[in-house]
Amino acid sequence: MARRTHLTDLGSIANLDLSDLGAGKEGWLDNPNLLCALDTDSLAIANRYFLLVLDWSHPSSPASFRVKIRPNLSPIEAEYISALEWLVFDDIKVIAIGTSCGYLLIYSLAGDLIHRQLAYPGRILRLRVRGTKRDITEDTTSFEEVCVVIPGIVARFDGSDIQRVLQRWYQETQNRFWNQTSVDKGLEEYENSSCPIPYQCWNVSKYGSCVDAAVTGVMPPPLMELQSSDRYYCAVTIGVDAAISAFRLSEDRSRSFVGAILSKVVPATFSTIASFSKLVWRTQQPAKKPEPKPQPFARALPLTCLKDHPRKGEKLTLSPSGTLAAITDSLGRIMLLDTRALVVVRLWKGYRDASCLFVERLVNKDSREHVKNDYCLCLAIHAPRKGIVEIWQMRTGPRILTVPCPKGSKILQPTYRFGSTFAASSSTSYKPLEVFFLNGDSGQLSRLN
Repeated sequence: MARRTHLTDLGSIANLDLSDLGAGKEGWLDNPNLLCALDTDSLAIANRYFLLVLDWSHPSSPASFRVKIRPNLSPIEAEYISALEWLVFDDIKVIAIGTSCGYLLIYSLAGDLIHRQLAYPGRILRLRVRGTKRDITEDTTSFEEVCVVIPGIVARFDGSDIQRVLQRWYQETQNRFWNQTSVDKGLEEYENSSCPIPYQCWNVSKYGSCVDAAVTGVMPPPLMELQSSDRYYCAVTIGVDAAISAFRLSEDRSRSFVGAILSKVVPATFSTIASFSKLVWRTQQPAKKPEPKPQPFARALPLTCLKDHPRKGEKLTLSPSGTLAAITDSLGRIMLLDTRALVVVRLWKGYRDASCLFVERLVNKDSREHVKNDYCLCLAIHAPRKGIVEIWQMRTGPRILTVPCPKGSKILQPTYRFGSTFAASSSTSYKPLEVFFLNGDSGQLSRLN
């Protein structure tokens, strides 16, 4: 009887010269300064100062270079790339970069800078893209976002706002091409006229600085508080001082009445004085571009925290619906957190340096076109010290699979794809969450069956 294999080869990057990224050395993928982001047929790999986008079209064909991007980073601040993620919409696919100075950079696959914006001064630890789409049978609103995690800070960008900026940029790029205008001049004009993407920003350092965080979804307002049109979100953070913390995030910045008046009157007064002085002195000096200022914090109310010294939170993985979070800590344990009840519902021990990803397993194999209900949610745990990947059924199910994982490998998952409003209205079958293996020694990329 032939031995059953649980992996399907998708492509290889062994044919490419990646020595600038450390390829060829044992365990080069374990370098903490090396970042990887996976999409359907593309892989982005970045070190501190540049990134490479690799493509492959067929499992038997070798990978090829798509583009090399070297962002314009500040040498004075020793700025470097600290986070990396894909942003994939229906007709647009771009790369998002977070820097150590708190800037969010968005690049096209041609290497052009589309947008640059300051989220908050500080090192961006994580760019988290997620969403829950509205189903036909459910009366719930769609929820698509890009979450920026900075030590002690969480910022949230709405997916629709980012999409509008990208569509505008591509439309103006196309118009410049057909009008045969100067590309450099057009890019400069766009940069000067582009507006920042609206976002919310919260201070979640009540229980200490965080090393990872996630906005898990919309939650009801606090009791005994007037109902309003403002949304409330739940955020879960992990860190050194508190292994797990939870906050209720409000869109209302709750500034005082005097502060609100000053925020409107002072800029208008200063602008009027500046305009009048220009008319009097008729200065011809070019105006300097103002330094970007961080957005004021919205209100964040602490809900609970878990302090268990010397336990320290290390990594956080969120389920597609946001109701479960897998958290690894410094004691080699993995906690499964119910983000609605804010209770740990399961605990694994003996998994040091582990990483987790949620995956969906097919249980109903009778139908031809599978829907979401044909799959059950599982958790893939990569234990590098054991050299295996285990698949556990959620929430309290058994271990259903153990797959050997070569040393120096990394588990990856394609980013969330911003889609249509109705998830179930598509005529195509449901695409489940999958886990991919990238072997650093052989350069092989495989999918877990």
